Amino acid sequence: MSATQLLALLLAFSAALHLGGAAAFTAWRGGTPVAHALLIGGGATGSACALYVSVVAAYR
Repeated sequence: MSATQLLALLLAFSAALHLGGAAAFTAWRGGTPVAHALLIGGGATGSACALYVSVVAAYR
């Protein structure tokens, strides 16, 4: 794995974590209990990571 690919992967994971954090925070501020908000954020993070992996697989 080249340095460019590694940096792109780290950028994608960082973006996914930020997206999940924003989703969890938004759900929590909307009145959802903390446990459910964390599950929502985890689902958003997993979906973003899966989307990135599927795009890379389709590109290759």
